[in-house]
Amino acid sequence: MISHGTKIKLFAGNSHPALAKSIADCLEMPLGDCVCKQFSDGEISVSINETVRGCDVFVVQSTCSPVNDNFMELLIMIDAFRRASAGRITAVMPYFGYARQDRKAKARDPISAKLCAEMLEAAGANRVLTMDLHASQIQGFFSIPVDNLLGTKILTQYFYDKIGVGNPDYVVVSPDLGSVTRVRKFTDKLDLPMAIVDKRRPKPNVSMVMNIIGDVRGKHVILADDMVDTAGTLCNGAKALIEMGGAKDIIACATHGVLSGPAIQRLEDSVIDKLIMLDTIPIQGERAISKIETLSVAPLFAEVIRRIYDESPISDLYD
Repeated sequence: MISHGTKIKLFAGNSHPALAKSIADCLEMPLGDCVCKQFSDGEISVSINETVRGCDVFVVQSTCSPVNDNFMELLIMIDAFRRASAGRITAVMPYFGYARQDRKAKARDPISAKLCAEMLEAAGANRVLTMDLHASQIQGFFSIPVDNLLGTKILTQYFYDKIGVGNPDYVVVSPDLGSVTRVRKFTDKLDLPMAIVDKRRPKPNVSMVMNIIGDVRGKHVILADDMVDTAGTLCNGAKALIEMGGAKDIIACATHGVLSGPAIQRLEDSVIDKLIMLDTIPIQGERAISKIETLSVAPLFAEVIRRIYDESPISDLYD
């Protein structure tokens, strides 16, 4: 029995309208008529200008900077669709903010990712569709289905087209121990060796490289991570791979381009030749530097949305 509404509708928040439009184009359908704005005191107002009664509604909203505004806007949109009698509501969150706060690192820390999950469910979301959660166990914070797509599917295809499989001149490097599982997916798909940058982090957003595990001497390095925030980990790792490891050059890649604080200047000054990013977060204005190349996630999200609506399996899209 199909458990969703009789018609599919796609709506966009203000965080990344260009991506929402691209997804709609891939689905060959228009974006729904919805206006999100702020009152003079900063309160968010949502107006839905078409019926959604009984529809399968997908709301596209990355909770990137300004994180709190975008997250609150998403919650209010979901609540509005629920009160308008939507058949099912899926929060399409290409980037899930607060995902790094997934555990208590020290006494009296909040677990903000769990709180965000509870708020999404309380607002009325029936399903969440996201990409590369910083910690995959965040799916367990929800009591509703969560589809966590893998950015490596798009990134490995990019490198497959560029260098093929089993190229002896390349090695894939994890910038820290936490990204080893993700990097293994690269090595499996591209049949390349792996190395690891062992680092110690004395305080948040500050990293210090200690050692390189593996052989990168004379190799073209693919430095892979899930996100680039202040770019300290990525740039320090790249520098160590050149100076300590003897790597020939560095191409970095990541799913989410948070690019906060000194990130752009660090990337400009770094030894990284190119940074391949997915467009889960808009990269515009002064952040759109020549070193950064973006790949679209719209076709993958569109295909998954189509399959969710059709009640078709999506497991093969993880392969």
